[in-house]
Amino acid sequence: MVNKVTLVGRLGRDPETRFTGGGMPVCTFSIATDESFKDKNGDRKKRTEWHRIIAWAKCAEIAQKYLKKGSLVFVDGRIQSREWEKDGEKHRSFEIVVNNFRMLGSKPNGDGKHEESVVGSEPEIADEEVPF
Repeated sequence: MVNKVTLVGRLGRDPETRFTGGGMPVCTFSIATDESFKDKNGDRKKRTEWHRIIAWAKCAEIAQKYLKKGSLVFVDGRIQSREWEKDGEKHRSFEIVVNNFRMLGSKPNGDGKHEESVVGSEPEIADEEVPF
């Protein structure tokens, strides 16, 4: 079975980082992806989807340091759902847990060209380590 997600989008806000009880960083941010299509009248429409992204360990540190609102990023990860109950009502949300990501913005390197940065690897994390 496969649980794999690949997204390219822009951050809707600056990343936020917290730490587990064991000191492991976890960074959350949202990215927007756009889809263009024609409606039944032939008019061009655009739909935006928002995705909650979770990065752990080294990925979290790099995301916090380099990503900002508006940054273009390629995210490779997996879908994870969370369920909770509030005021007797059940809720469910979906988020993308990062395996690796690539910053797609234009960061000039020394020779005048632009480079992309790749960050990867997902650590093993126990449920009690999750700070939310």
